[in-house]
Amino acid sequence: MDWLKNLPVIGPWLTRLMQTHAWRSYERLDRVKWTRLAAAMTFVSFIALFPLLTLAAAIGAATLSTRQQHTMESKIAQQFPGLGDQLHITTLAQNAGTVGIIAGAALLFTGMGWVGQMRDCLRAVWELPDPEKNPVVSKVQDAGILVGFGGAVLITLAVSTVASAAVGWTSRAVGLGEDGAGSVVLRVIAFAVAVLADFLVLLYVLTLLPGVEPPRHRLMVAALLGAVGFELLKLLLSGYIQGVAAKSMYGAFGVPVALLLWINFTAKLVLYCSAWTATGSAAEADGDAAGPGTGGADGRGDEAAERPGGRLRGADGAA
Repeated sequence: MDWLKNLPVIGPWLTRLMQTHAWRSYERLDRVKWTRLAAAMTFVSFIALFPLLTLAAAIGAATLSTRQQHTMESKIAQQFPGLGDQLHITTLAQNAGTVGIIAGAALLFTGMGWVGQMRDCLRAVWELPDPEKNPVVSKVQDAGILVGFGGAVLITLAVSTVASAAVGWTSRAVGLGEDGAGSVVLRVIAFAVAVLADFLVLLYVLTLLPGVEPPRHRLMVAALLGAVGFELLKLLLSGYIQGVAAKSMYGAFGVPVALLLWINFTAKLVLYCSAWTATGSAAEADGDAAGPGTGGADGRGDEAAERPGGRLRGADGAA
């Protein structure tokens, strides 16, 4: 794409763009075929979503009253035409224990596969080989990472839910208008709290899953970019689902498609954040170009060998 630099007017701007860390991170993604990696992450995430939703539905049904169960059934029938007649929340509540155990076991199995797939994809962005481990030990470690990740996600969901509820309660208590400046400020605060929670989860994902220790500055920037992007994707998804739900003829198909698109965009966002942490600075890239055998223009050789913050976890890069 060097010919673009010679274009009139926009050539100098493109030259500057291609020298930025953001562009070099994209070049790394393009080199490792990131669309294939995102497709693999989307597939395994979508598969793992079903036992997760089943487990959540079983727990939710068991804690709802009979009136709330009937209300949920009617709401589902409105949002998903044809599904409401086949889904019986009351029956699900009566068998919540059995359904919960089966869904929990399925979630553990698919979740360990999800952790392994995520680790392989993120290590591919770092251009690292697959770690040589005992399969049983690897699965046990994946289960531990899954439990830790699930706990982190639950904490972030709780923080985000509490922040949203606090915004609504404060708005009603103070008597702020829905479109008033005060309500906007409170919503911004709630958004910032959600971004902070996502930021902490991404710190977990970008380090423990691939088994690397990137430089702190790049890790912080990547996690912040990912957290803000994730919250924006959530807003887009909720807006799309609300628009589709109003059209009953598209609702049954629109929501799963929206979930697939959201998972794919989220996977690409995580991959980009990982590439941001794995890509060296311009000075490091120049040093690599001058010295052969260090890992390429923006490879990991300089990070693993020279920078203490860019080393791998353990002898083989395992967490």
